[in-house]
Amino acid sequence: MKLFECQNCRQRLYFENTRCEHCGMALGYIPEITTLSALSPSGDGAWKALAASGRTFRFCANASHDACNWLVPQGSKDICSKDIYCHACRHNRTIPNLSDARNLLLWQRIEGAKHRLFYGLLRLGLPLVDKRADAAHGLAFDFLGQAPEPFQESSQVMTGHAEGLITLDISEADDAARERHRLQMAEPYRTLLGHFRHEIGHHYWERLVRGGVWHSAFRELFGDERQDYMTALQNHYSHGPPSDWQDHYISSYASAHPWEDFAECWAHYLHILDTLETAHAFQLQVAPRTGRDFETAQSFDIDPYEEADFDRLFANWPSLTFAINSLSHSMGQPDLYPFVLTPTVMGKLRFVHGLVQANRGQLC
Repeated sequence: MKLFECQNCRQRLYFENTRCEHCGMALGYIPEITTLSALSPSGDGAWKALAASGRTFRFCANASHDACNWLVPQGSKDICSKDIYCHACRHNRTIPNLSDARNLLLWQRIEGAKHRLFYGLLRLGLPLVDKRADAAHGLAFDFLGQAPEPFQESSQVMTGHAEGLITLDISEADDAARERHRLQMAEPYRTLLGHFRHEIGHHYWERLVRGGVWHSAFRELFGDERQDYMTALQNHYSHGPPSDWQDHYISSYASAHPWEDFAECWAHYLHILDTLETAHAFQLQVAPRTGRDFETAQSFDIDPYEEADFDRLFANWPSLTFAINSLSHSMGQPDLYPFVLTPTVMGKLRFVHGLVQANRGQLC
């Protein structure tokens, strides 16, 4: 994720900020130029953006629930949608009952993760259209369920994807409930943002792979997705992954079916891009004082969202993960990055990278 700067006072800003802590100016994110802008009111609920001289915006309707800080152009209609919501929120089909304060809190957390997802998708220029504009190929979200009572199981909503509709159990935004799910499912890594990035992977498999020029290459690398999906999942949950799954898959769940393998790799690719951009924004360098393998500093001096060369993109990733895991251990925590990128997994990530590069610039 990028770092931002207040155009009025140069205070450092972060993606979720809604007001500058130094000068007090309101802030809003302009997705078209990937910038968090200081704002001055211009009347009738409109705002002038200091980062976009001469342009006027209004906040997404979900700003009234403290669930969004994105801006929509004032007095004009967006090419992809004609409503009061921003690029991210217009894809919502169902949201929780907000009269329940706990539901509102969980939905706010959900939107925070979802907006990070859309930040990356928009930066990559991937095709994004909501189901109201294209029922067959569009994307929509149903956020279902009820905020769980303390120490009780949540509702039995199934998080998943079906033909562009992503359903999310809102209890995944409750830390305690998600931790119970993580332990029950024996998953070393389970996050709200990870859910979004995984499920959107299924959507882009349908949009970019199925029936297209990439389909045969997908089958060669990930396997034949025509094997029965429900039978494959039942076998995975009954018998577990193959004993050598670490050699071929990014996670044990990826071994269940080629669709899940692709979705896990897609999510992992987005994780890596976002982390590398953060390292770039902070101008990090990794230069261990010992060991002959790190004789020169590893600098994160490229914008990963703009880098077309896969090898250059991933060149410094191992040194960064080594450093962040060591930092995590120093705080008494397990690996922040509990993954091993074998040659087979790297080949799958290379496939995802090529697919993304081939489909950039297709927002609608």
